[in-house]
Amino acid sequence: MTEDAIKQIMINNRLVGIVGLEKAISEAVKFHADKNDDEISIFLINAAAAKNYIPSSARSEYGHALLRAYKVAMNLPVDPEPSTGLTILVLGMGCARCDQLQSDIRDVLSELQIAADIRHVTDIKEMSRFGIMGTPALVMNDKVVSVGVVPPKSQLRQWITEACSR
Repeated sequence: MTEDAIKQIMINNRLVGIVGLEKAISEAVKFHADKNDDEISIFLINAAAAKNYIPSSARSEYGHALLRAYKVAMNLPVDPEPSTGLTILVLGMGCARCDQLQSDIRDVLSELQIAADIRHVTDIKEMSRFGIMGTPALVMNDKVVSVGVVPPKSQLRQWITEACSR
């Protein structure tokens, strides 16, 4: 972990890169684990603001998102992220098969002219919350639809269409 590593978190349904978040979370774990959620949130906002621009009008949203990232890192229970639209996660360490799956998903979304939030998750802790035992894995709207294979585009098309109709 480098001091200037960037970690993405969801704020107001947008992915935002935060410089130094992992370091701030590790400091919160060491020195603030006995504090309540509001105190931890304030600490994380202040730590993040040292290296990132946080609009004053969005401090509350940043606080919720940063606290959520802290709880995920600590394996504490968290409320699911509010989500609108189609969210697609490719779970895997970044191998060629993971990259192929992500590319195929982009192709299918482009063909169908569907907008989606696509993220490639490489963090083991985040992957473990889905209980998968192989990669690449594909998650659509928090439902695991494929593990260990790169499905054909026809199957991806079907899953995406079904996920959009729910």
